[in-house]
Amino acid sequence: MDEILLKKIEQKLEEIASNKSELQQIAKSMPCVTDTKSFFYGIVVGRLYNSFYYQSKRILERNYTDYEFQEFLEFLKSKEIFIENLW
Repeated sequence: MDEILLKKIEQKLEEIASNKSELQQIAKSMPCVTDTKSFFYGIVVGRLYNSFYYQSKRILERNYTDYEFQEFLEFLKSKEIFIENLW
């Protein structure tokens, strides 16, 4: 993955970690959600994907490739325990 793009996604993860209490509040405020930890995890992954999607367009000035998307998935896997521990 492009180094600048990777740094932007890592910055987003740091931002998420520093604001985790807000995301926890969002997850807990949804009465229809029975598994708030999974919902929280979904919010985090969604924010990271959003960053990957839009930063790819801004930095690379194009849509990401299938290979780059696979690299993003590998990034997520490498951060799985970190993300789980945010809860």
